[in-house]
Amino acid sequence: MTPTSHIIPLFVAVSLAGAFLISLTAKKLKWLPDIMGSLTTLILLVLSIVAVYMTNKQGTFVYNAGNWKLPSGISLVLDPLTSFMLVTINLIAFLTAVYSVNYMERFTSKWKFYTLFLLMLAGMNGVVITGDMFNLFVFLEIAAVASYALVAFGTEKHELEAAFKYAVMGTVGSLFILIGIVFLYSYTSTLNMADMAQILLQKPKANLTLIVSVLFLMGFGLKAAMVPFHAWLPDAHPSAPAPISAMLSGVLIKSLGIYTLCRIFYNVLGINSSLSSILMFLGTLSMIIGGLLAIGQWDFKRLLAYSSISQVGYIILGIGLGTPLGIAAALFHLFNHSVFKSLLFLNSGALEYATGTRDLREMGGLTQKMPVTGTTNFIASMSIAGIPPLNGFWSKLLIIIAAVQANRYGYALCAVLISILTLAMYIKVLKFAFLGRLKEKWNKVKEIPRFMSLAMVILAFICIIGGILLIPNISNIFLKPASDILMGGKNYASIILEGIQ
Repeated sequence: MTPTSHIIPLFVAVSLAGAFLISLTAKKLKWLPDIMGSLTTLILLVLSIVAVYMTNKQGTFVYNAGNWKLPSGISLVLDPLTSFMLVTINLIAFLTAVYSVNYMERFTSKWKFYTLFLLMLAGMNGVVITGDMFNLFVFLEIAAVASYALVAFGTEKHELEAAFKYAVMGTVGSLFILIGIVFLYSYTSTLNMADMAQILLQKPKANLTLIVSVLFLMGFGLKAAMVPFHAWLPDAHPSAPAPISAMLSGVLIKSLGIYTLCRIFYNVLGINSSLSSILMFLGTLSMIIGGLLAIGQWDFKRLLAYSSISQVGYIILGIGLGTPLGIAAALFHLFNHSVFKSLLFLNSGALEYATGTRDLREMGGLTQKMPVTGTTNFIASMSIAGIPPLNGFWSKLLIIIAAVQANRYGYALCAVLISILTLAMYIKVLKFAFLGRLKEKWNKVKEIPRFMSLAMVILAFICIIGGILLIPNISNIFLKPASDILMGGKNYASIILEGIQ
C-alpha cells in the first residue's frame, strides 16, 4: 500500500462528510446545503481526474483498510476502469448539484435532498472502488436506499407509488445478488474479488458459475434496467425531481448495474460464449423494446425513461460482443449516454419548472421564450440520435462497426434501425415542445435561472466536443486503459494480488 493509495477512501469519505455536515448544521444555516452540495461534488470531480492521472502513470493502486493483508482484510482498488467510472459519476453529480441550487427551491427541506444526494453518491463511488464482494453489496444498498427516498422526495401520490414499486423490485434484485455472493463465498471461502477470481481459476466449477451467473444477471440486470428486468424504471425516473432523474439515468444504473456486471463477469467469474450471446440478445431486446415504447409517449420524462432502456441496450450489446473494439465502444457510449441523457432530463426539468407541465402536447414554440433550454435540448437530442459530429454518433458507430467485425450483422442492423427510431422520437420532442407557434398561455414564460442554465450549457458543450475522446493521445489515457482492464479478464486477480505483495 503506497501513500498515494490513500486517495481511494476519500471518494466515499468526502461524500459522507458532506452529508453529515449538511444534516448537522443546515437547519440553522439555510445557505449551507447549496454550497456544500456543489463544493463536495467539485472536490470529488477533481479527485477523479487526479485518479485518472495516477492510474495512467502508475497502474493499479490498492488500499487495505486497517492495514489488514489480503485476503483477510477489506481492499479498495483504483485501476483505469475505476477511474473512468469515477470521472463519469462525479462529473454528472457536480453538474446536477449546480442545477439543483435553483431547481430545488420549489421543495421544502432542501438540506434533506442534499444529504440523501450525497449518500447516494457515496454508495455509487463505493461500488466502483471496492475490491470486496460483500462491501460491493453494502455500498450498492446505500446508493439504492437513498435513491428510493429521492424518488419519493416530492411526496405526491404518484411519487410515493413509484418509489414503493422501485423499492420492492430493487430489493428483489438485491436478494438475487446477495444469494449469488453467498454461493461464491461458500465455495471459495473468501469475499475478496481478486482472491475469488484466482480460486475459481485454479478449481473451476461449471455448475456453480452457471447458477451464480444467472443470479447476478437477474440482480444486476434489474439495477441496470435491462429488458425484461426494466419494469421499475418508467415509473421511478419520471416521478423523481429532475436532478435525481438525471442521476438515476445518467450514472446510477451504470454504476450499480452495468459496471458491476462488467467487473464480475469479466474479472471474477470469467466470460464465455454462452454468456456473451445472452448479453448481446438482452442488449438488442432492450434497444428494440425501449425504443418502441418510448416513441409513443407524450410525457417528456416518461419518454426519456424508456429511451434510457433502449440506450442501455447499446452498451450491453457492446459488452456482450467481448471484442476490444466492442468493449471500448460500450464504455464510450456509457460515458456519452451519461452526458446527453442527464442533459435531456435537466431539459425536462427546465420545461416543467417554467411551464408546470411535462405533456408535450401542451407545449409548442418554447424556444422563443427559452433559447438556452431549446438549444441545449436540440444538441442532446441530435447526440442521442447519433447525428455527426456529436459524441453519440461516434460511440454508436463504433458499436455497429464492432458488431460487423464480429460477424453479428443482425445486431448491427438492429442498432442502425433503432438509432433511426431514436431520431424520430426526438424530432417529435423538438416539434411539439420547442418549434412551431408559441401558444398564448406561454407568453409570460421565462428562461430558467442561471445555475440551471449553466449546468445544461456545460453538458451540451461536452456533447459537442465528446468525440475528442477518440483522439489517440486522449483515448490512451482515459478510454483504452479502462477497456484493457476488462479485456485482461482474470488477469485482474494477479495484478491486484501482486500489487499487494
